[in-house]
Amino acid sequence: MSKAAHLVAGENAELAACEFLLARQLKLVERNIRYPFGEIDLLMQDGKELVFVEVRFRRSQRFGGGIESVTPSKRKKMANAAQAWLSSHKPSANIGCRFDVIAVDWHQNAFRFEWIKSAFDLDDLAG
Repeated sequence: MSKAAHLVAGENAELAACEFLLARQLKLVERNIRYPFGEIDLLMQDGKELVFVEVRFRRSQRFGGGIESVTPSKRKKMANAAQAWLSSHKPSANIGCRFDVIAVDWHQNAFRFEWIKSAFDLDDLAG
């Protein structure tokens, strides 16, 4: 698969993951929040809680699933981006937040989702 095709597949998986969450009553706040030190794929709201979502797409399980690919380094970058976003959105800084991961794979001509709510928290990153 070419680099461009891989990026398109990833974007399609991210859109599908967003629709998956919208169907479960979460609200989209923002997509593709990027900082030099980290990024957030989706920022959703679940009731009164902000949800920073990492979407991991795997065309196959050959090199492990999407969940396993969220390394400690990736979690740290995601947390740094979340803290930066919260710092620039002061009214949101005082509400609860969590970090979810959605692993997306392609199975029988359709996306399949594994949603891990509260996959990690800031305390997991200490040390």
